[in-house]
Amino acid sequence: MSTTLYPWQQASWQQLQQLRERLPHAILFHGAEGIGKTAFAEAFAQSLLCETPTADGHACGSCIACGWFAQYSHPDYRRVRPEILDDGDAAEGEDGEAADTKKTKATKAPSKEIKIDQIRALGDFMNISTHRSGMRVIVLYPAEVLNTAAANSLLKMLEEPPPQTMFLLVSNSLDRLLPTILSRCRKFALAMPGRDEALQWLKSQEVSDADGWLAEQGGAPLAAFEASQAGTRETMDDFLRQLAQPGVDGALKAADRLQKMPVPDLVAWLQRWLYDVLSVKLSGTIRYYPRYKKELGALAQRVETAALLQEIKAVNDRRAIAEHPLAPKLFIEDMLLEYSTIFS
Repeated sequence: MSTTLYPWQQASWQQLQQLRERLPHAILFHGAEGIGKTAFAEAFAQSLLCETPTADGHACGSCIACGWFAQYSHPDYRRVRPEILDDGDAAEGEDGEAADTKKTKATKAPSKEIKIDQIRALGDFMNISTHRSGMRVIVLYPAEVLNTAAANSLLKMLEEPPPQTMFLLVSNSLDRLLPTILSRCRKFALAMPGRDEALQWLKSQEVSDADGWLAEQGGAPLAAFEASQAGTRETMDDFLRQLAQPGVDGALKAADRLQKMPVPDLVAWLQRWLYDVLSVKLSGTIRYYPRYKKELGALAQRVETAALLQEIKAVNDRRAIAEHPLAPKLFIEDMLLEYSTIFS
């Protein structure tokens, strides 16, 4: 795996080195989604396990520990994440983990949560001696998908951490974490990169219309890159054209066309659209969809601020159930019809 920092993370890395003299037992890296927080945490994990780190705190990349880390086989490292993020990497140290995962995937859809069994599995790992009397490091992400039982189990570990053990948590949403977990971690914020720096990186990845993709993802370069590779721009524009011309007939037809699209994507596109309408109405600015400046301006003149705020709240509430809609087509119809009413 690659633990190279992104260009916009250099200043944060230097700031992080100041904690090395008195390391806390748990650090919570937080910030916007799509800016490279997990890569940053893994780079720090490797540097903590490296046997010959460089003067600026980076892992050397050539010692035995770095070799193990690159293969996810370091005996003192564990990575905890939802099954759905498991991309078939080699086993991560626990006996039989890879085989068990493949068996699970063959029988049911991979979980989007971090489960209690994954946290309990850390117990045996933390009760054995570390390799060569070094540190043991646990990287857990995204922390907000810990289910209730797993979060409570992790909390007990954070309350009484074993010696020479470092927890590195990564989160996109601090407000979705237990306050007690937050209180037991040293919080470390990772900032959104500047627009010019993000654009330069996207262009180095040969992303066409980098400016447009970056705007649509709120300035997050990794999210912009992923979106540019997903092949959904045509579908998104179809959806946005419907939002630009709200109406009952259009809503029903759009729901029929889009029913096979991931519903969370549609909800996210609508959320950004509504925020742009509100922003145009209040300040004349557009954040996400500058390509639709004319359409957003026209809608802003047609809607009352109170109704717009109420609709934003309603769509935010929909986000919570968008992962598992009982009937996707009906969910989309209802969402678009409700949206249309605020412009009536």
